[in-house]
Amino acid sequence: MKVGIDSYCYHRFFGEVYPMQKPAARAYTMDTFLDRAKQLGCDGVSLESCFFPEFGAKYLTGLRRKLDDLGFDRVYAWGHPDGLEAGGSPKAKADMLAHIENARLLGAPVMRVVGSSLMFRFAPHEPQLKILAEWFREAAAIAAKHNIRLAVENHIDYNADEILWLIEQVGSEHFGVNLDTANFLRVLDDPLEATRKLAKHVFATHVKDIRPVKGVSVRDWYYFSSVAAGEGLIEIDKIAQVLKDAGYQGFLAFETDMPHPDYAEREEEMIEKSIRHLKQVAANLK
Repeated sequence: MKVGIDSYCYHRFFGEVYPMQKPAARAYTMDTFLDRAKQLGCDGVSLESCFFPEFGAKYLTGLRRKLDDLGFDRVYAWGHPDGLEAGGSPKAKADMLAHIENARLLGAPVMRVVGSSLMFRFAPHEPQLKILAEWFREAAAIAAKHNIRLAVENHIDYNADEILWLIEQVGSEHFGVNLDTANFLRVLDDPLEATRKLAKHVFATHVKDIRPVKGVSVRDWYYFSSVAAGEGLIEIDKIAQVLKDAGYQGFLAFETDMPHPDYAEREEEMIEKSIRHLKQVAANLK
């Protein structure tokens, strides 16, 4: 199984600085990120569209050439931070549909999409999911014409049963899951059991490891904050084995969001440790 990285690991370097963080000492560009991913020995990259400087065809085809030259598998990631706003934003839906063309130009066989976020998680889920199923059904039909598969992320919004219901309602081989290993725990769902339920539908991953932060309220999403892969609560080795057994063809993409205080302003150390750990996990798969 291949190993990669999501560009959101460097969100502070791309200019998205959380209120509890300090700005990065230097700025990243897409080229900076891709070069760093190559230095890390990654096989693939998941590229967050929110960090793209533009979306013109000339830029995207040029970026595609660089990805090809570097030999990267790729996922085009749409939807940060709130995606379709739990089915409440027709504007976001139109934007999602438009981005399918960007994924095509980039040569990405998978496009990560987001239905909701933690901002909407306490509102009733049933009406949200009914709307999302309709919207994703339409999107999957468009994506199918370009042989692109859409992968909805569990985005601190829905549990595994709700994600599975959504997949079954859409009913398309071009619609599956971008499995975030940590976000299920953040909605009090078991990540390993969730993977078992969804494994045959997984098209992409965010391999994130987390542990609690002392002094942070459990009501805050970052109570579970990111640590290096293998140092937290997530059974990454078991999850990877379940994915392999289910025939997963994508790569294990490390991702981090809010670093644990043990890694404050030390993303690079966390990333380097994590890529090494994931390569070992991949090597040990049976």
